[in-house]
Formats: sequence, structure tokens, C-alpha cells
Amino acid sequence: MTTALDAITAFLDHLEERRFAPATRRLRGGFLTEYLEHALNTEGTPANLTATELMELPRAHAWLEDAAAGRTRRRNTLRGPNAPTADNSGRVRIITYNLFAEYLPTPWRLEVPPNTNGEYLDPDEAQKVLHTLAVQRPTGYNAATSIRTAALAALVAATGRPVRDLARLRLADLQLDHRPAPRLLLEDGPVELDTATEDIVRRWLRQRAGITSALEGSDPGHLWVATKPGGPHAGQEPPPPGLNPAGVRTLHDAHRRLVLGVLGTPLRPGAFRGDGSSAAPPGPRCPA
Repeated sequence: MTTALDAITAFLDHLEERRFAPATRRLRGGFLTEYLEHALNTEGTPANLTATELMELPRAHAWLEDAAAGRTRRRNTLRGPNAPTADNSGRVRIITYNLFAEYLPTPWRLEVPPNTNGEYLDPDEAQKVLHTLAVQRPTGYNAATSIRTAALAALVAATGRPVRDLARLRLADLQLDHRPAPRLLLEDGPVELDTATEDIVRRWLRQRAGITSALEGSDPGHLWVATKPGGPHAGQEPPPPGLNPAGVRTLHDAHRRLVLGVLGTPLRPGAFRGDGSSAAPPGPRCPA
């Protein structure tokens, strides 16, 4: 029988082979490691716990109950180390459990509660929304602005960084032809990009090339360029599209309008970051 730890390792390898975003793999691995450690620290649990035994519903319910009460937390919070966790953290744990159960496979599944506040999206939920934003746009909405917005949201999801950080990116920071996987260079190191993110970003680059080709002189090098001219300023003609970088306020406003037009509901860019940076424990490690 496969041990629980070996099954988790194989599952994360499976996600890597399918080129899931590193942030997604880290989130899934963190919660599954937390689940395994919770089970092993429960009295009566065999040391060589199998994957099937780990997934038994009483163990899952006990884990979720303790996690909701803050008893699995490794880091302190402003409300103390034992403060209850956010409702969304429970949703992501349940989704992670169900995905792992499907991979094994085991027959048990947990009911996923509705996302009532929309504060964060699970990575799989984020990918579905990103696909919708990339292929749909409201009538009369600028095509270049639409795909730029979807590409930026995809990089928020892939890197876990806010718009204010990604707004400064240069074209040279993208290495889409890098092997074994395309990546984005950030100040603290490269981040691999999954297939879906790469596709959306390439679509934006094609739109961007069409905009900057009309400029006289060399490419300005900003990744997020303005897609249409602004209004006159101090009696001066506005710069042509593509010359200046798109500002943070512009990027946020474009996101708000596209999301409202396509989904009919507000959804801030930060929702695509998930809650892995604050709720998920560090990545998988061998339990003590």
C-alpha cells in the first residue's frame, strides 16, 4: 500500500508534470502536509499511515475542525496564534482534499461551501475565471485592453504578487522561450509560468507588438503599455499608444471594468492571489 507521504509527493510531481503554477503546487502541498501532520499527531494513528487511511472522512473532519479553530497554525496573527481562520481557508482545504481524493482515487468527497465573500479564489477557480476574461469581452471594449487585463491577472495568480509590483515589469523580464519552462524574472528570483498563463501572456504580447510597431524609434520596453491615447494635457497632444507605461491606477480601472462587464460582479485583482501566502503552511516536508 502506498504511504500517505509518498502519495502526496507523487501528487505534487503530477501537478508539476502538468505544469501547474508553482504557487498552486505550493498551496496544495502545504495543506496536504498540514493534513498529514495533523493525522500523525492524533493518538492511535499508525506511523506508516497509508494514503487511503489518511483520506478517511473522520480524519478529514477532525483536521478541518482544528484548522478552522486555528489549532493547525504555525505562525502568529494579529489576533493571536489561536484565532479562527478565514472561511476561505476552509474552502481551499476542502478543494485540495477533493482534488487529492480524485487523484488517488478514493471514494470520499467533501462538500465545498459557497464562496460568500469572494475575497480569494482557489487556484482552479482562478484559472476558470482567467479563461473567461481572456476569451470574452463586453461589446465595445478595447481588445488590447481586454487581453492586457487578463494577462496581468494571470501573472498575479502565477506569482502571488500585487498589481503595484507587476506594473513595473519590463519586456525583458519575460522569458517565455526558457526551458524546461517559461518564466518571469522578479527581483527575488524567477517564477515558472504554467501553460495557461503563458498562452494568455503571449496573446498580450501579440497585441502589444501591434501597438508599438506604430511608434517611431525603438521599443520603450515596458511590458504593460497604454493601449490608447490619453486626453490632451496642458495644451499638448497626448503621446501615442505604446510609448508610455500603463499606470497602476489605469491597470486597476481596466480590471474593474472588464470583470464587471464579463462576470457582472466585482472581483479585485488580489482575489487571484489565493490565500496561500497567509493561510497555507510552508511546502511539503517529511513529518517528524
